[in-house]
Amino acid sequence: MRVRPGKGSRPRTRRRPAHDDAVEGFVVSVDRGRYTCLVESDATGGRRRKKDAAREVTAMRARELGRKGIVVGDRVGLVGDTSGTPDTLARIVRVEPRTSMLRRSADDTDEVERPIVANADQLVIVTALADPPPRPRMIDRLLVAAFDADIDPLLCLTKADLATPDELVARYEPLGLPYVVVQKGGELDELRSRLNDRLNVLVGHSGVGKSTLVNALVPDADRAVSHVNAVTGRGRHTSSSAVALELPGGGWIIDTPGVRSFGLGHVVIDNVLAAFPALAEGAVHCPKGCSHRSAECSLDTWVAEGHADAASLESLRRLLGSRDGAPDDD
Repeated sequence: MRVRPGKGSRPRTRRRPAHDDAVEGFVVSVDRGRYTCLVESDATGGRRRKKDAAREVTAMRARELGRKGIVVGDRVGLVGDTSGTPDTLARIVRVEPRTSMLRRSADDTDEVERPIVANADQLVIVTALADPPPRPRMIDRLLVAAFDADIDPLLCLTKADLATPDELVARYEPLGLPYVVVQKGGELDELRSRLNDRLNVLVGHSGVGKSTLVNALVPDADRAVSHVNAVTGRGRHTSSSAVALELPGGGWIIDTPGVRSFGLGHVVIDNVLAAFPALAEGAVHCPKGCSHRSAECSLDTWVAEGHADAASLESLRRLLGSRDGAPDDD
């Protein structure tokens, strides 16, 4: 004999609570389902909050958010215990609209987007001039990701004491890409001026000196530093997750784990082309649906006429080829 339970005192409803009392937080780190958020003491909100005027609150994602992802840089609404005292846990019930989203895919054939950082203003592409040598194709990929996310790119060339930046700078001169050149123990005034009052995300492959740079910019960051393998020429991953760090002069940098690949399977051809303005202008003469890799493509003529450089066209076609499954040896 089955005994049906009696009706509860609260009828079921599809209406979700508005959480008008939620306080605004800024996600600075993510670790195994726990989110560290900064909440201003007066709960007035604001993305670029001062860390010394805020408290750290550990939170979990509320069930009502479903599968909506939360990443470093997100502005969120918090309810529950937001005191920030040890062993307390708040709930993230709302993710505010994002101004930008830097994303990648597992590889160039995978169209599933993987969010990395939200609301960034500037993507700082960190690459070494030597030990390990520069990887222009990786720079090209990160440029495409920046243009796709509508984030300003900045090229940061490290280890200038080991090699000259002239060749690499000349390669990206047609794109008008801003850059800074630094070396270990050198002055960072120019870099700091470009980072101030902005939410910056630092991306680069392992061993380029990114953690060393972060430690110099934020003295109390204490980020682990790796060394380059003498045999493979590659660095070892030292950062395991993204973390937001406040700059002493104002603004934030988000340090991300070193990457060895950056899939662009989620990016459409037009957005890839947008990373090469000189070529995009000539692409209007291409036949409809042009892959920009076929014999009918008018970009070869455009380059031959001197409107764009051959290196940019080669980079564009290399990217498009990798999206179609062609091998990329970089």
